Amino acid sequence: MTDTAETPETAGHVADSFKGHWVNTRAPAAWRPYLRMARIDRPIGWWLLLLPCWWGTLTAALATGFRPFDLWLIGGTFLGAVLMRGAGCTWNDITDRHIDGSVARTRSRPIPSGQVSVKQAIVFMAAQALVALLILLTLGPLAIFLGVLSLALVAIYPFAKRFTWWPQVFLGLAFNWGALLTWAAHTGSLSLPPVLLYLAGISWTLFYDTIYAHQDAEDDALIGVKSTARLFGDRSPVWLQGFAALAVVLMSAAVILAALPDASPLGIVLALGGAWGMGWHMAWQLMRFRPEDGDTCLMLFRSNRNAGLIPVAALILAVLVR
Repeated sequence: MTDTAETPETAGHVADSFKGHWVNTRAPAAWRPYLRMARIDRPIGWWLLLLPCWWGTLTAALATGFRPFDLWLIGGTFLGAVLMRGAGCTWNDITDRHIDGSVARTRSRPIPSGQVSVKQAIVFMAAQALVALLILLTLGPLAIFLGVLSLALVAIYPFAKRFTWWPQVFLGLAFNWGALLTWAAHTGSLSLPPVLLYLAGISWTLFYDTIYAHQDAEDDALIGVKSTARLFGDRSPVWLQGFAALAVVLMSAAVILAALPDASPLGIVLALGGAWGMGWHMAWQLMRFRPEDGDTCLMLFRSNRNAGLIPVAALILAVLVR
C-alpha cells in the first residue's frame, strides 16, 4: 500500500466522484486509492456493464422459460460486473496515466496523483480479474469461452482513442458483451436475438458515452485524444437521436424474436414496452442535453442506469406472465 499523504485535491474524492460516497468518508485511508481506481465511488460504470447481462438473462428466460440457475446469473453477473469494471478501469488508468495527468477531470486519479504505483495497480487488477474468473467458471463452456474472448476488447479499449474517432464503439463492444454471455449461459448456444440485443446495447453506449465525452472535449482537443464528442461537435444531438432510435429498434426486434412463438401476447407487449420506455428516457435526456455544460452531461450520463433498468423491469414482468 502507498503511504502517500492525501492532499486537499485527493483526500475526499477524485473529480467526478460522488462527494459523500462511503469510499471518501468511511473507508480506511489506505484502501481509498484502490477503491477509487476500481471506481467503487462511481457506481454508474458497473451498472452500465451489468445491465446488458440482465437483459440477456431475462430475454433468454422469455424465450425458453425461467430456470433457477437464472438467479445465479443475476447475482453472479452483479459481482462479476463490479469486479471486471474495476479491473478494466485499473487497466485503463495504467495505460492512460500520462494522459490523465494532463486532463483536469482525471489528474487526481490514484496513479497520476502518485497514490498508487503502476506495479501496485497491476497486482490489484489481477486480483479482481482472478475472482471474476472464478465466477465465470460456473457459467458453462460457451459462456466461459465468450468471457475469455471479451478480454481482448477490454485490453484494446483504452488505446482506441489514440487511433480512431470512434472509441465509443470499442467501449460498446466491451460493455455489452454480457448480453451474449448470459444468453449463452442460459441456453448453451447463441442465436439472432442476443446478437440484436448486443447491437442495441452498442447503440445505447454510443448514445451515453458521447454525452459523457463532451465533458472532456476541450482537454481532449488540446492533447490530441479522439472521441465521438469531438467528431460530431455541434451535430451531436442529431447523432444522439439516431443512436437512441437504433437502440430501440434493435432491442424491440430482439425481444420479439426471443418471445415468438411461445410467449404470451401480454409478455411480448411488456417486453416491447421496456424497449420503448428506454427510448422515452433517452428522449428525455436529449431534451436536456447541453454539450457545453459538463455538469449536465455528467448528470445525464449517470441517469442511464435508470434508462437501462426500464427494460429489466419490463422483462421481469414479461417472464412472469410468459
